[in-house]
Amino acid sequence: MREKLFSLILCTLLVTSGCMEKTPPDMDGDGIQDSEDFDLDGDGWDNSVELNCTSDPNDSYDVPDDTDGDMICNLLDVDDDNDLWSDSDESLCETDSLDSGSIPDDLDGDGKCDELDEDSDGDDLPNDWEIERGFDPMDPDDYLSCHGRALFCIRSYDDFTFPQTHNSFATTDAQFAIAVSHFTGLERQWEGGVRAFMLDTHHRNDVNRTAEDVLLCHATGVLHPCAFGSVDPVEWLSVLKQLMDNSSNDVVSLKFESYVPASHLEYLFNVTGLKERMYSHTLGEEWPSIGDLVLQGKNLVIFQQSHADEYPWLHGAWGHTWETSYELEDENDMDCKVDRGDGEQPVWILNHFLKSEFGTPDPIKSEWANDYETIVQRVLDCWEEVGNRPTFFAVDFWEEGELVNATITLNQMGHWADEVPEHP
Repeated sequence: MREKLFSLILCTLLVTSGCMEKTPPDMDGDGIQDSEDFDLDGDGWDNSVELNCTSDPNDSYDVPDDTDGDMICNLLDVDDDNDLWSDSDESLCETDSLDSGSIPDDLDGDGKCDELDEDSDGDDLPNDWEIERGFDPMDPDDYLSCHGRALFCIRSYDDFTFPQTHNSFATTDAQFAIAVSHFTGLERQWEGGVRAFMLDTHHRNDVNRTAEDVLLCHATGVLHPCAFGSVDPVEWLSVLKQLMDNSSNDVVSLKFESYVPASHLEYLFNVTGLKERMYSHTLGEEWPSIGDLVLQGKNLVIFQQSHADEYPWLHGAWGHTWETSYELEDENDMDCKVDRGDGEQPVWILNHFLKSEFGTPDPIKSEWANDYETIVQRVLDCWEEVGNRPTFFAVDFWEEGELVNATITLNQMGHWADEVPEHP
């Protein structure tokens, strides 16, 4: 008994004298003293996290709210229910951010709920635009496609680059003897995607000068322009009408270098049935969208050298448009400067064809001029310099290179500094 009492007294003395250390505090009994334990209460949550989540790190029964169990408390979790929709988006879309079964409606699967999505069905046409024009913004199969893409329908006429053929009618197919500008005629150009055409009109000769005597001709020198070849404009325009009737969702532009009265041009459009498609633009007003021109059935835009008030559809080229230099022999001569017109109009022509040393269109030089990279780079350079994209990009021998593919690429861009899309 004395020995036990002595031992007890000895232990007490050792403890009180500081000769024996106390066991360090360990709240959760995990063998890690509290001063070094990152989870004091052993509830699986880091102490600092609990403080940030407003729960008590010293109380194992007080744990942060974590609806989805991802160990990110609701207070800090941007997606509380782990339904792949952020809490803020769910709030805006009026769904329950704490219920994984309550998710926003997203018809096109683009991560924007239908209530906030400007294009709910993902057809590249804004909801408001579709509603105003009688399309269902919630039906991806109810849409309008222009020039092969719905996106192009909402672009204004002056914010689109049309592939254009210079002297479109002067082709090998038409058996021109000189000044041939292309190998293939209208139908092949159309199939290839060309939708803007340059045409020269003359009377048959100096004697026969009626409307019925108008021909498409092009030549230089002392002889009459029709001496080396001609095309019947009624036949040419009739084919164009047929092509447009079969593919009415594109806008077509004609630029005339005309040496006949405006009334004779009107005759051509009346007799071929194209006049009903003609659009008349008021100078100074904004150009309509391509889609609106298509929907209104006014998808034929015509220019010639001068404007005639009695023919509002016959837009004066150098009042409504402007163009860069032409009849160039060397690529170094190409620039973005105004040659004809005032340079102020948003519609403009970027001429991109080179003549031979004999003054005729040159298919060899066209191989370089119509190269895909060459076209893209020149348009971007001039787009930056001028401030808006060229409306027309005019070439000779369109068959050489990739005129149409280059314009498809450029038309996908909203600004010259945008990333250039992949080759079509």
